[in-house]
Amino acid sequence: MDQNQPAQTAKRDNHWAVPLTSVRSVEADGVKIFYRSAGDPSAPVVLLLHGFPSSSFMFRELIPRLADRYRVIAPDLPGFGFTEVPAERKYTYTFDALAVTIEAFTQALKLNRYALYVFDYGAPTGFRLAMAHPERVTAIVSQNGNAYEDGLGDAWAPIRKYWAEPTAENRKVIRDNVLTLEGTRWQYTHGVAVPESVPPESYTLDEALLERPGNKDIQLDLFLNYASNVKLYPKFQEYFRKSKPSLLAIWGKNDPFFIPAGAEAFRKDIPNAQIQFLDTGHFALETHVIEIASAMKEFLDNALGKGDAKSAR
Repeated sequence: MDQNQPAQTAKRDNHWAVPLTSVRSVEADGVKIFYRSAGDPSAPVVLLLHGFPSSSFMFRELIPRLADRYRVIAPDLPGFGFTEVPAERKYTYTFDALAVTIEAFTQALKLNRYALYVFDYGAPTGFRLAMAHPERVTAIVSQNGNAYEDGLGDAWAPIRKYWAEPTAENRKVIRDNVLTLEGTRWQYTHGVAVPESVPPESYTLDEALLERPGNKDIQLDLFLNYASNVKLYPKFQEYFRKSKPSLLAIWGKNDPFFIPAGAEAFRKDIPNAQIQFLDTGHFALETHVIEIASAMKEFLDNALGKGDAKSAR
C-alpha cells in the first residue's frame, strides 16, 4: 500500500465532507425559536423561511448543499415545527406577529445582513422584514413564494370563501379537508411526476405536528389572516420597485396554490428578476433540491459579488 494513501484519503474525505447542520434554540420575542444552522459564521447569511404546514425540516437537504459557501439559518415559525410559544405569551397568530418574531430572531442572532429564501408562508413573513429594513436584505430567492394576485391558484377557493364568510361552517370545511393527513400528502404530491418519490417522512411529520392540541386552531387563524397578505401585495410590490432587490423566482410550475403567473409577475416590478420553472409541485425541494441549490449558488454568487462575505453578515 502506498504510504501516502492515508493522507490522500483524508484529503479526499475532507473534500467531500458534508457541512454539519446544528439544531439550536434561542429566546426571541418571548418565544423559544428552534432553528437549524450550518456554515462558516463569517460567510454571507442566507435566511430560509418555510411555509405551511412545514418547518425548517423542509430544508434538510438544501442546507448542507449551501453551507459550504454560506452561513445558512432556518428557523421554525411560531405554530410550526419545534418552536415553542409559552401559553403565558398569549401569542396572536397573524402574519404581522410572525414577522415581528422573526425580526426579533434575526436580532438575537445579530444577523444584520442576509439573503432571503422565502416559500409559501415564508414569503409574506420575509417580505414584511424586507419592507421594514430593505438595507438588510442582500438578495431574495422566492420558491413558490407569492406576492401577486396573478399567482393565486384555484386551490385557494375554499380559503377565499372563508375570508369572505368566516363562519364556523366554512372553518370546519377547511379543518376537515385541508388539515388532515390526506390533505397534507396531497400538497406534497400534487403535480409531482412520480408521487411515490416524495419521502413520506415529510408530510407525516407535518401532520403529526398539526395534530398537537390546539394547533389546528392556530392554522385556521393563519388561513383567515392570510387575507392580510393579499391586501399587502401592493406594498410588497412598491418595495420591489423602490429597492430593486436581486431576485430569483424558482417555481414548481404545477403548484395548485401559487401558479406560474405569480413567478412571472415579479418582472413587473423587478425587470431583471430571474425566473425559472421546474416540472414539479408546491414542495419543489422534495424532488428538485439539486437543481434549486445549484441555481441558488449561481444566483447568490452573482448577487452578492465576490468578497462580499463581511458586508453580507
